[in-house]
Amino acid sequence: MDYLAVIVPSLGVGVVFFFAMKAIFNADRSERQALARAEEEADRKADSEQ
Repeated sequence: MDYLAVIVPSLGVGVVFFFAMKAIFNADRSERQALARAEEEADRKADSEQ
């Protein structure tokens, strides 16, 4: 049973790390999509002005 007390903290840190990285990657993906939409809109606006 002592081995369980040794493994649980490492698993806990691993789970926290997993969710932190998942949140970072999701935020990055959302930011890239928003930037692409903004650039596309700016290009459309510039094309319509010409």
